[in-house]
Amino acid sequence: MILHAALFTWRPEVGPEEVEAVTAALEEMASGLSMLRGYRCGVNLRLRPSPADYAVVALVADEEALAAYLDSPAHAAVYEAHLSRMIESRQAVQLAVPDGVAL
Repeated sequence: MILHAALFTWRPEVGPEEVEAVTAALEEMASGLSMLRGYRCGVNLRLRPSPADYAVVALVADEEALAAYLDSPAHAAVYEAHLSRMIESRQAVQLAVPDGVAL
């Protein structure tokens, strides 16, 4: 399995209502994508120093499923409607997760 994590730093003008709207849109998107084995998104709790304001974590079976998720029309729609105007910077990583390992 593959764990994909994306960290976002918002542009200064992004307000809490926009963050709530993108969270709702991402959660709705994820609920309709069968290739996702797990999905979480939300505001950084700031328990440790980090420039990231927000994170998305998706668990998928393999590279094909990751590509299907990232290239899906639903993902593109959320990016176009929300993220494209909110993101100041973005980082992403993918980690291998052995089958049967609990996160």
